[in-house]
Amino acid sequence: MEKYAQSSDGQNIHYKESGEGNPSILFVHGWLGNAEWWNSQQEYFKDQYHIVQMSLAGHGKSDTSRKTWSSESYSDDIKAVADQLDSKEIILVGHSMSGAYVLEAALKIPQVKALILIDTVKDLDETFTDEQAEDYLFVHYRNDFKNAVENILPQYLFSEKTPPEVKEKLQNEFLHNTSETAIELLRPLYKTDFRETASNVQVPVRAINSDNSPTNADNNRKYLKDYEYVEIAGTGHYPMLENPEKFNQLLEQTIKELI
Repeated sequence: MEKYAQSSDGQNIHYKESGEGNPSILFVHGWLGNAEWWNSQQEYFKDQYHIVQMSLAGHGKSDTSRKTWSSESYSDDIKAVADQLDSKEIILVGHSMSGAYVLEAALKIPQVKALILIDTVKDLDETFTDEQAEDYLFVHYRNDFKNAVENILPQYLFSEKTPPEVKEKLQNEFLHNTSETAIELLRPLYKTDFRETASNVQVPVRAINSDNSPTNADNNRKYLKDYEYVEIAGTGHYPMLENPEKFNQLLEQTIKELI
């Protein structure tokens, strides 16, 4: 069932509900993504749990007219959806840039019992400032966004085993945005140091990370009180799309351990 929640600044946030059971699993996509990125997980888990797939403001079917983009507003999007759910227990699943935002949202939503991070927050001490993002990323987006999507980003986002159809699907979705929109939606990630947020998270945090880049668990445990991770081999930054069968098995194991 498709629904909308209203975020703190009046943006209508689109989400879909399916399945029944406890806890509710609330899936939050990454940069330039949408609720549909989790369709394979919805199909796999709908008979076990209450599944919620949302699109952050600026993404999917959610409103795009936000005046000020910030980590706080993104986390408020997640809270707005969570507040409308008839659920006493919620597990937040955040991919890519939304890993940081589910950390922040967890501090605002009492029903959150655990977080699952998907190929994100792999080293909290590895900071990337807004100035560095401007120098290394945003300049390429402004100069030639299509070239950046097709030739620069694949070096970081995909592996040799990423299925061509997944790569093509994602690149097509990215290119539905202008370069300035892409920058606006991503910039909040580099304007906030999330280590203090992480230090305040009281619930267990688990991660499913691609082996395409390393995870520094020791650095994460300086801030997160209860952090563990598993790796999925042979995928890039989108394991839920690249290898949904293996990803769903790992996610199922992780959820069962948490509950």
